[in-house]
Parts: sequence; structure tokens; C-alpha cells
Amino acid sequence: MAWVFDNSIPIYLQLVERIKILIVSGALRPGEKIDSVRDLAQEAGVNPNTMQRALGELEREGLIYPVRTSGRFVTEDEEHLKALREEIATEKIDSLFESLLSLGYSRKEAIKEVIKRTQYYGEGE
Repeated sequence: MAWVFDNSIPIYLQLVERIKILIVSGALRPGEKIDSVRDLAQEAGVNPNTMQRALGELEREGLIYPVRTSGRFVTEDEEHLKALREEIATEKIDSLFESLLSLGYSRKEAIKEVIKRTQYYGEGE
């Protein structure tokens, strides 16, 4: 099934973000071989050149690395992955707060709403 894309953002950037999430969430584990460009492009429903561009960006960011004749693999740099996970979480939290503030919530009210909503998920770990 093809992935769903937002027409207002370049597809390759959306691919980069989607694969980053797969990596930091553990869906793609450190050291794991990732599918070929062709297979990933087919799964996402995009042109292989677009997927190649996205993978090239992930290589530049140090999240994946190529091994000649073996394919591409997820980085095993746990510190890099931890930092990226925290960066993504910060961006999402900032976006949430910006949205709540734009709805007229004060900072204090926004925090109260977030705390109230987290109670829905229970105590957890």
C-alpha cells in the first residue's frame, strides 16, 4: 500500500522524515539492513529516484550507511539515535504548544490540558 503524502511538502523530505521515525522508534533497528531503493520506492508508491534522494539525505545525516555490494544499514550509533529521538520529540511538543497557544490557551492552561490528556494514557512505565 502506498504511503500518504502532503502535496505542500516535497515528497523526498516526507520520505526522510518517515524513515527517521521508523529508525528512532525501533521499527528499523540499529545495524538492520534496509530494503533496496526499488523495494522501498514500490512500497511508498514513489519514483525510485525520489527514494534514492531521500536515502542519500539519510546517509548525509549519518542515520544509514552503505556497505558495498551488501546494501544500506541503519546506524549503530546509539547516541546519535537518542539525540535524534529527543530532537523529534521536542519539535512535536513545540508544535503542540504553538497550536494550543494559537487557540487562545495560556501557557499554564496548555500545560494543564497536556497533563489532563496524559492521564488518559494512564501511569504506564
